[in-house]
Amino acid sequence: MIYFVNFGNKFIRYRAMKNNFLASLILSISFLSFPVFSQTENDTTLLGLPGDNLDLFAVLDLFQKSKTIEDFEKSLNEEKTGINNLDLNLDNKVDFIKVVTKQNENDFTFILQVDVTEKETQDVAVILVSKDKDGKVTMQIVGDVDLYGKDYVIEPKPPVTVNPGYTPTKTDTVKVDAPTTVVVVESAPIVQYVYSPVYVPYYPPYTYAYPPPYFTAFAVVAIGVYHHNNYYHHGGYYGGGYGNTVVIHNTNNYNNYNNSRNSSNTVNHNNANGNYNRNNVSNNKSNVSNNKSNVSNNKNNVSNNKSNVSNNRSRETSTTTKKPTTNQSMGTSRSRSGGNFGSSGSRSGNGRRR
Repeated sequence: MIYFVNFGNKFIRYRAMKNNFLASLILSISFLSFPVFSQTENDTTLLGLPGDNLDLFAVLDLFQKSKTIEDFEKSLNEEKTGINNLDLNLDNKVDFIKVVTKQNENDFTFILQVDVTEKETQDVAVILVSKDKDGKVTMQIVGDVDLYGKDYVIEPKPPVTVNPGYTPTKTDTVKVDAPTTVVVVESAPIVQYVYSPVYVPYYPPYTYAYPPPYFTAFAVVAIGVYHHNNYYHHGGYYGGGYGNTVVIHNTNNYNNYNNSRNSSNTVNHNNANGNYNRNNVSNNKSNVSNNKSNVSNNKNNVSNNKSNVSNNRSRETSTTTKKPTTNQSMGTSRSRSGGNFGSSGSRSGNGRRR
């Protein structure tokens, strides 16, 4: 029987001889390992940087839906939301992300920070909210260069508007390629709050040694699972890496932030040594490598099976070869004995002549 095993986009073909158990085992392994393999092969959003464990699309989506900055900070760090998977100190526990607010008239800067050690702080990302003289509000999130690389900027997609000069007829079919989620920035709860008279600047009182009482560090999850769980947040936003064309709107606000940006030596050291890449992103690569090794091992097992079958056939052939009969064996023995006696007699004769 011939089997085809699907690993990602590759089919492994082999012929099962007599070992049906091995065939079933190989098929079971392939079905269990297939989701991890295919997800890694097709996932082009991974950066190979620690920022892979904090999806800024999800962060911005949560931010614009939050009622206050404190609510945003709390929801961001709760295990049930599944947004924070960041582990900068590599203790296999999720780090607490605090939100620091800076304001300059109508320009707001919300800085996401992690206290990596008692003495080191690393900025993770910054959310820029600005209002121009016409009342138009812009909202962007910029990933820190240490965690996301250069120019990692995300913003809401603009809502689709209908051309007011167009009048459709009854026979017209209109197809609009609009995002599934439309984000109207001005109506976002957090925007209405920060530009309202009741707004109170929020300054987190938490430190490395004293996180908030509601926060309990939880274990990080596999990078493939994390991205799968948060990808639905991407619908109403665009930007990010890999050819991103989104630029920062309020450069003055961003430049002012950069003057006091926090960078951790521990994070820089881990980045330089590839520690985040090995511990965070390469887990999936290891799984893929293991799957490939399993395929190779399966091939070897199939090959060994074929060798075993071949050896068994050889043994069967040797066992069925005709064995000499008892009479033939005795005849051979007699012949050899007779020859020996002849020699002995000849030697005796020569002795008597002497």
